[in-house]
Amino acid sequence: MSEFSDRPIFIVGCPRSGTTLLQLMLHAHPRIAVPPETRILVPAYNNRRSHGDMRLARNRRALAKWIARGQRTQFKDLGIDGDAFIARAMEGPGSLGSVVGLVYAMFAELHGKQRWGDKRPPYIRHIPDLLRLFPDAQIIHLIRDGRDCVASLKEMPWFKGDTYEAAHRWVEAMDFGTKAERRLPPDSYHELRYEDLTADPEFELTRLCAFLGEAYHDAMREPFRVADIVPVHKEWHVNTRAEVTTSRTGTWESRLEPWEVSLCESVFGGRLEAHGYALTGAPRPERRHLSAYRKTAGLWRRKWRGRAMTDRFDRLREPGPVPALLTRGQRALAGLPMPEISDYALRGN
Repeated sequence: MSEFSDRPIFIVGCPRSGTTLLQLMLHAHPRIAVPPETRILVPAYNNRRSHGDMRLARNRRALAKWIARGQRTQFKDLGIDGDAFIARAMEGPGSLGSVVGLVYAMFAELHGKQRWGDKRPPYIRHIPDLLRLFPDAQIIHLIRDGRDCVASLKEMPWFKGDTYEAAHRWVEAMDFGTKAERRLPPDSYHELRYEDLTADPEFELTRLCAFLGEAYHDAMREPFRVADIVPVHKEWHVNTRAEVTTSRTGTWESRLEPWEVSLCESVFGGRLEAHGYALTGAPRPERRHLSAYRKTAGLWRRKWRGRAMTDRFDRLREPGPVPALLTRGQRALAGLPMPEISDYALRGN
């Protein structure tokens, strides 16, 4: 194991950027397992004060039961034995990140893999939280033309917003990504474009594997072969069950109305150009559309400022350790040795 990385991997981005495709590409790697989306990590972190001190076995048990048996955590989609997870969580280590990270470590074991990742686009909003839980994590930000993201978001059955909110989701993702890129070292943050990934998968995946410290494998170019891990009820991911294609690139031209193109290019045209996307030269949008967008953007900015204040308050009152103690890097940062190979954290490796 000493020559291989065991750092956690997180795929982030604006929703409908192709993150599920990238998830499956990484899951096709012989050493990496990336499960379907769950609702475990961020809720566990946000509610850490109520979960108590994880150095106490009873609190680890209660958190593990909430994860394994909660109605909204989607734990059942992972195929992990809930009772086995609860039992192993009680064995330690005693930190919030260790209990949460065990979920993904056991998923990797289930698939005969030694390393795990996680994919959920909204994590782009929570990169500082991810790094508190997993301080050695590697972040992959997948970027797609914002006009395509807006067009696709509008068609999703789970998206309850409008064009203005869809546009802001892309702006928000890009700005959070820019902030992370400025703050993180090169071995912790990596960007790639969906359009480049689908046009030349081997080249982009080879670059990505170099970032991750892994060898590239041809199986990664055929993500449809492992697409059975995506729950079938998520019918909006049906395209991932076919071969990689560029056919969805630029479809915004027929899916967005002229006023929507004008709005997008007005509010995030500079960000598009900065990432290599050409503008159409659409006319300036009507004042009413700009006003509606600014109102939506303002509401979301106030929401995230409020959440940041709550997090600062919670950090002062955390009942116990937050960072995971499962990988070599995590334990080294905490000044701890690696456990023996027989210890629970390394089972299946």
